[in-house]
Amino acid sequence: MASSFGAAQVLVASNRGPVSYEVGEDGSLRARRGGGGLVSGLSAIGPEAGALWVCSALSDGDREAVRRGAGEDGVRMLDIPADVHADAYNGIANSVLWFVHHMLYQTPLEPVFDAEFRRRWASYETYNRAFAEALAEEAAQGAAVLVQDYHLTLVPGMLRELRPDLRIGHFSHTPWAPPEYFAMLPGDIAAQVLRGMLGADRLGFLTHRWADAFTACCERFTGGLGGTAVGVHGLGADADFLRARSHEADVEERITVLREEIGEGRRTIVRVDRTELSKNIVRGLLAYRQLLDDHPEWRERVVHVAFAYPSRQDLAVYRDYTAEVQRLAEEINERYGTPGWRPVVLHVKDDFARSLAAYRLADVALVNPIRDGMNLVAKEVPVVSDGGCALVLSREAGAHEELGEDAITVNPYDVVETSRALHEALTMSGDERADRTKRLAAAATALPPARWFLDQLDALRGTTASG
Repeated sequence: MASSFGAAQVLVASNRGPVSYEVGEDGSLRARRGGGGLVSGLSAIGPEAGALWVCSALSDGDREAVRRGAGEDGVRMLDIPADVHADAYNGIANSVLWFVHHMLYQTPLEPVFDAEFRRRWASYETYNRAFAEALAEEAAQGAAVLVQDYHLTLVPGMLRELRPDLRIGHFSHTPWAPPEYFAMLPGDIAAQVLRGMLGADRLGFLTHRWADAFTACCERFTGGLGGTAVGVHGLGADADFLRARSHEADVEERITVLREEIGEGRRTIVRVDRTELSKNIVRGLLAYRQLLDDHPEWRERVVHVAFAYPSRQDLAVYRDYTAEVQRLAEEINERYGTPGWRPVVLHVKDDFARSLAAYRLADVALVNPIRDGMNLVAKEVPVVSDGGCALVLSREAGAHEELGEDAITVNPYDVVETSRALHEALTMSGDERADRTKRLAAAATALPPARWFLDQLDALRGTTASG
């Protein structure tokens, strides 16, 4: 039996992997490496650790790489049929589980759990099973497996049946819905998700609030956690990387351009987000408009620098949301703008160097999500800020658990309160802003990505396999 086991001692499973591929015009494959906490963590354990990353082939280039056997060492891409992946990823993970955990449904009309939902759910099961089987095949005896996020909630339970010898962990990067909202899911599906997760030895969450919500769901739907341990690991910002990267030449170039767009001597309110429904960009713009109405003294003296980078544009509701963000920004500029002042500087094309430039220039950072697992922007801005930055932060962001004491807290639905918070932030003294920024940066970097990953791995290895 042991001879059929794989060689990997540490395995990570996620929908998106650390590398993607493009096919060039000459037919050659070009690999592009990604970043983030998982990449940092895996590199921190060293090549001798026998680590393997199992992920999905997401693009035609990825699938071609799998077909050619051209993948990189330490990565196994799964060529799951494109229609199955689309149903599992867009049809279930992003259109159902994401909406439940972020409490985004307009309940008079949605959700509708009909026969089409059940068909897509079957694809979600197939998708999760493909991961479980690949992990079972690749893992060495007693290996540690770290499964990531809401795309793969069923994997721990499926993998436990295949390989009871493994130490299995799962980490949720999103919020977790409270029981009364989670109960929207059909009863059998809600139980299946929870039992899938409870196949793990240990479950990780970004905040105590999300961990407590999961525990409450288990008490209501499955009778409790059983033998599964629950831990909290609040992912922090990578200070060394951010500080070095934010002073490279391309960022300096973007600062010059942004300063020209903002104008001499003006204050800046900065937000950097994907146009994700939960990020609450529209209400942020409405709050800025309210500020200009209530405090006309800020007209021509402040600019709202808003970066709203496209997200999930293959879903109509996201395309509509992006269009509304653009429409509202244009309306504010037309209503209040003057020949020498554009109140909103909106960019919708993703540009990391420009984001870092905005972080450095920010007098105020606006982070007002409806609901967010953590929100790293709230943690990154204080680390990078040149002159100190006041943080206006939603109480519904996971980061509020760590940063709330030195931020200006807002109810994300209350546009008037958010407008008042922006005014308070703009009028904060330089000394207070600098002191708060220092404390925010310390809290934000308490658990940098590599340490965040290694802490989970150490905790998982300290458990006994449930099988």
